Amino acid sequence: MSEEILINITPMESRVAVVENGVLQEVHVERTQRRGIVGNIYKGKVVRVLPGMQAAFVDIGLDRAAFIHASEISSREGSAVEPISALVHDGQSLVVQVTKDPIGTKGARLTTQLSIPSRYLVYMPRTSHVGISLRIEEEVERERLKQIVAECVAAEGIEEAGGFILRTAAEGAGADEILMDIRYLRRLWGQIAGQMKSARAPSLIYEDLTLAMRTLRDLVHPRIEKIRIDSRENFQKISQFVAELMPELDDRLEHYPGERPIFDLYGVEDEIQRALERKVMLKSGGYLVVDPAEAMTTIDVNTGAFVGHRTLEETIFKTNLEAATAIARQLRLRNIGGIIIIDFIDMEDEEHRRQVLRTLEKQLERDHAKTNIIGITELGLVQMTRKRTRESLEQILCEPCACCQARGKLKTPETICYEIFREILREARAYQAEGYRVLASQRVIDRLLDEESGNVADLEGFIGRPIKFQVESMYSQEQYDVVLL
Repeated sequence: MSEEILINITPMESRVAVVENGVLQEVHVERTQRRGIVGNIYKGKVVRVLPGMQAAFVDIGLDRAAFIHASEISSREGSAVEPISALVHDGQSLVVQVTKDPIGTKGARLTTQLSIPSRYLVYMPRTSHVGISLRIEEEVERERLKQIVAECVAAEGIEEAGGFILRTAAEGAGADEILMDIRYLRRLWGQIAGQMKSARAPSLIYEDLTLAMRTLRDLVHPRIEKIRIDSRENFQKISQFVAELMPELDDRLEHYPGERPIFDLYGVEDEIQRALERKVMLKSGGYLVVDPAEAMTTIDVNTGAFVGHRTLEETIFKTNLEAATAIARQLRLRNIGGIIIIDFIDMEDEEHRRQVLRTLEKQLERDHAKTNIIGITELGLVQMTRKRTRESLEQILCEPCACCQARGKLKTPETICYEIFREILREARAYQAEGYRVLASQRVIDRLLDEESGNVADLEGFIGRPIKFQVESMYSQEQYDVVLL
């Protein structure tokens, strides 16, 4: 199976696509002005204790107070079996790490059980446990890795070494590589520990890596053949990062200098557009209907135009098998998390039901996020969960539609602006023109002339042509045209 990672970086945003056999499987987007904060460590201040919920709100310097449950408070602050009021109090300073980004109206989720990831390890300074990823299944390999960690810690003469979790990427790693990670993590923890003592609350103590660097740390595995980056400046930064921490990836890095945008070359832009649609067509003629809501996401499977060649039961079975594979991909692609209810077409044959469920389980094994299939209800609905740590693709790219009282979604003016920038670059590379005129809605033009004015100036300098703007009052927020002058 051929797998590649494509990294598209501009001053405004970074985007990462994971492509398997030419088909987009995952896409990650990080806007420069509002980076995710999962993994960041803060010195916060408790602003409100909620005994009834066994939780507390903590000010970490964001617009909304973050939330921490009693079970997430480590033994340094007290035992998690005690009431929350015995663990923390109003005004108390608390060093915490973000486990979930703020999503919608909900503030960030926190823990005091700190962890710092590297290439092969996750370091937990407040425990002494050594664990191994469940995806490393061979017992001999698990014992080998445990032994390496124990020997490295002993050789370094580290007191209060803390605990480690060996990540999936550690499978097959040598003692030198594990030791290098341990040294890196200990140095980093020394810096963080120093700031914990001197920083005032609320303040940021440690910020996680950028999306491009996290991709190399978290998503690269042996099956990844190429990592293509379309920015020369960032390619050099990433190459330096790889040389220092992951030299084995050096021969897989590749700068993409082509004039055609890298996401266009692989059809990623079209796939992103389709990932925002409610209906997902299957090759057989059947289709899925994906309905995300605040409490849960429902996915309905329909036969559509597929009538099969033999019996109705066979038609249903084949549609459900195809749907199971498509659903696993859509969950990754759209980054859907939380509770998920799947309504497969009713099957009478127990063996067919078992095979469909097994297909879904098998496809979900490739998912980086933790998934759990709970079972099938009496109504024949499959219940499952998928760990949610960051916003979904729809939440990043879209906003509630004011025209339909929030029943639908529209791309944000920010998203449309970046689409316009990419379209201008395409036109500049394909045609000779004196300049360009952008026709768009009032909100989009306002943003282009205000928040994005610096980016517009940079783009004009890059293409060497002026860009003019014109409001079209009849255009919807997602409509725009780029006219050659």
